[in-house]
Formats: sequence, C-alpha cells, structure tokens
Amino acid sequence: MNVIETSLPGVIIIEPKVFGDHRGFFMESYSRQRYADAGIPEAFVQDNISFSSKGVLRGLHFQNPGAQGKLVQVLQGEVFDVAVDIRVGSPTFGKWEGVFLSGENKKQFYVPPDFAHGFVVTSETALFAYKCTRYYSPQTEGSVRYDDPAIGIEWPNLKPVLAEKDANAPVLADIAKEKLPVYSR
Repeated sequence: MNVIETSLPGVIIIEPKVFGDHRGFFMESYSRQRYADAGIPEAFVQDNISFSSKGVLRGLHFQNPGAQGKLVQVLQGEVFDVAVDIRVGSPTFGKWEGVFLSGENKKQFYVPPDFAHGFVVTSETALFAYKCTRYYSPQTEGSVRYDDPAIGIEWPNLKPVLAEKDANAPVLADIAKEKLPVYSR
C-alpha cells in the first residue's frame, strides 16, 4: 500500500494495493499491523456505513471528550472528504485537508482523534464506510459550520443538502475553547 502524508500531521491518505483482472478485483481494506506501521496505531471498535444522495454534506463533526479516529473509504460513488484540525494550541489549528474518495480510486483517508470530519457526495449516490476508534457518543458530539470562512474549505461546487444540526452549526471561533480538544505534542 502507498501512504501519502498530508499537510496536517497524522492525517494520511492510503492507496491500498488492488489486484484486478477480468473477473473483478481484490484488496485488503484493513490489516491492524500494516496500518499501525503506516501511522494508525489505534484499535477500531465500531464500523459505520452511510448511504447518501448527490449534494448531501455531512459534517463537520467531532466528539470531545471521547474523540474518534476514523478510517474512511467509499465503496460506491464518490465524495469529497475533509479533516479539520480543531485542537486548541495546535500549530495547524483551523487548517483543513481534503481528498476525493471513490469506489473507483479505492483511496482511504485517516482522520485522527481530535479532528473534525465531514464529506459531501459528488456522485449521484455514495456508499460510505468508516471504522472508528471510539464508540459514538451523542452527548459529546459537536459540529463546526461546514462553510466557516475562517477555515475556508474549498468544497466542490454543489448546493449542499444539510441536516438541521449541520446547517445551524457554529463557526469554529464561536465554540467555547473548553468544548474543543487540546493539542498535546
């Protein structure tokens, strides 16, 4: 597999080895030791799948406490996936990284704990899968507004379809610092 470092420490893009022929393809989507060697040491405790239509934007979500690391991939369709550093005191606070993930390119994206995460569907539909390092905790979930101008995410040119909680999420500067994770070296 090919591991691509991004501008955000800990956020990586993975290109698994894909073996294909006229019958189809085979790929190893996760191997604990191989992924630990690639910089993902956490164990995963929950797998999630979502199905969405074109333009659906989910995010930017985080949990604090109980931050989830996420290894995400698209099984069918395409999304633009984003990680945002929301760790108070981080040298990359408020910076983002994005990547197109699709059933065709088979890339994976690792979003470490303490980062906000979101994606928008760019194909007609998308089947999205993710492994999480912590269980979902609605009591500690938070959201950052997807179009926060201070972050400046360059989303694909779509009219987003949003859940009410995402449409009403605050910008990062309006979230109390004690509700955000703290950067530690």
